Amino acid sequence: MATPQDVLPAPALTATTAAPPPAAATDATAADARIVARRRTGQWVSAAVALLVFAMVVNSLVRNQAFQWDVVADWFTATSVLNGLTLTLWLTAVTLALGFVLGTVLATMRLSTNPVLRTLSWVYIWIFRSTPALVQLLLFFNIGALYPTLGIGIPFGPEFLTVKTVNLFGPTLTAVVGLTLLEAAYAAEVVRGGILSVDRGQLEAASALGIGRLRVLRRIIVPQAMRSIVPTAGNMLISALKGTSIISVLAVSDLLYSVQLVYLQSYQVIPMLMVATIWYIVITTVLSVGQYYVERHYAKGATREGLPPTPLQKARTAYRRLRAAADADTGDTGSGSGTDTAPGSGTGPGSDTGTGPGSGHASAKGAAR
Repeated sequence: MATPQDVLPAPALTATTAAPPPAAATDATAADARIVARRRTGQWVSAAVALLVFAMVVNSLVRNQAFQWDVVADWFTATSVLNGLTLTLWLTAVTLALGFVLGTVLATMRLSTNPVLRTLSWVYIWIFRSTPALVQLLLFFNIGALYPTLGIGIPFGPEFLTVKTVNLFGPTLTAVVGLTLLEAAYAAEVVRGGILSVDRGQLEAASALGIGRLRVLRRIIVPQAMRSIVPTAGNMLISALKGTSIISVLAVSDLLYSVQLVYLQSYQVIPMLMVATIWYIVITTVLSVGQYYVERHYAKGATREGLPPTPLQKARTAYRRLRAAADADTGDTGSGSGTDTAPGSGTGPGSDTGTGPGSGHASAKGAAR
């Protein structure tokens, strides 16, 4: 009859079998062991070189008198500069909004099963992405040489309404039309890429459940497509802001043209260009911050780990930790000072709360009161 394993005798220790070290000896060895951090000499050297180069650049910007920072400060909030900045922001918002509306239509045409719509959309995108923006603006500005009049009527028949192109296309309208058509070509590819990033299986599942097309578009396609659209759209927004400077060739009073008018009269070229540069940096920074939070909004549920904390949340967490540490230090100091006993107090004889003689009488007297 076999003997169960749980009742078998333990094997005897032989000369070759060492007894396991006691737990106390293991803990002492682990406590004596010292963890040595890995040396990262390359990182320290590269950081030092980068900081040195940064310090040199800052020093050249601050100490170079050719920048004339006092002139920059005087013209930074001038009325002409602010008017040009307002026009720049207005052109950016209008052209990008209209460009995305037209680009969405073009993207829908590219994804259509109709070969005619698909081909026309592809030809439009191909032409406007292949020609420089300056060439397009100059063509629209001189469109009167190609079409002196524009009319509405029956094809190959009479026209009901005609207008002279010279009176219709001014510098500002030319800039709006030219930049809108250019942005629409890029926006079409951005929207098309975002729609194609959505898994087809989700659309098939929605169709199997009988969900309507508009609801599928609003609840399934758009939220997931925006994860791919927003980063590229943010880059387009910043590019459109900087691209509006090209309309200065049309004598449109944007930010760059307003600055040019000033330095053509005062010959202060460098400080006025720095005014425009700083304004572009400020607006681009604000737009980048907005893009960051919009991306976080549409990235909800994309990962199981959740979203990383924002810089503001990190600052709040650090402030709370510092405040908790300060409160802990204050509490430790207060508790230490509370242990100091004065004569007649604490646990000494005759104290109300102590255990010495007379303590019971004092407490009885207090209770009687």
